[in-house]
Amino acid sequence: MRIERIPVDVPTRAPTGQTAAHVVGHEDALLVDPAASDAPIDAELDRVAHVAVTHHHTDHVGRVAASADATDATVWCRYGREAAFEDATGIRPDRTFRDGTEIPVGDGAVRVRETPGHAVEHVAFEAGDALLVGDLAVAEGSVVVGAPEGDMRAYLTSLRRVRAMASERLYPAHGPVIDAPGATCERLIRHRLDREVRVLAAVEAGNRSVAEILDAAYEKDLAGVRDLAGMTVRAHLDKLHHEGRIEWDGSRAGSATEK
Repeated sequence: MRIERIPVDVPTRAPTGQTAAHVVGHEDALLVDPAASDAPIDAELDRVAHVAVTHHHTDHVGRVAASADATDATVWCRYGREAAFEDATGIRPDRTFRDGTEIPVGDGAVRVRETPGHAVEHVAFEAGDALLVGDLAVAEGSVVVGAPEGDMRAYLTSLRRVRAMASERLYPAHGPVIDAPGATCERLIRHRLDREVRVLAAVEAGNRSVAEILDAAYEKDLAGVRDLAGMTVRAHLDKLHHEGRIEWDGSRAGSATEK
């Protein structure tokens, strides 16, 4: 199935400074994550029949309404998230999808795969042997999974699900195409579990606030991304608390064995 990848300059915290839109299919195509006005996207609009996003973050949705208006396309969103979608895009969806929903394009169908974690409504789009993964995975570095919106348990489950799907190629929203999906998913899972070990060790060593845990659990310079790292630490703490491994009330952490 044809996939046209269109990186667009857009305000984003991603290191690339771009979000990649994708046009899937030859005719009656699906446009995914139109982030901003851009001539290469406009050049593809005459064959677009459907518009959807992987999730509602601002660096993915900026041109949804304009693209739909220009094409009279069917606008899709995650079932149960219609109001949030309208708040993010300024347009009401025409149809909704769930896991397994097929969106028809001219040369087949694109199947929705739920992949929450980075955002509660996050989905991927399966097009033949490829998977458009939004902010689930990146070829280098890692993905922010920041509480309260991000859910670390769901994120790890989504990575494991995508790894099991054994797609031949992943198309992320940021950075290059991923030609080794299984190895990339495994790397991202291992990275998150390694960070979890550091966060747990920081709590068990007596660190209680997010700031203290952050300083103890991260060895790298966090200049410019400390807020994002702090949100990710909170997501790790939420997971550890849910699993009964620590006590965490949203502001102060403690060992599960403390009295």
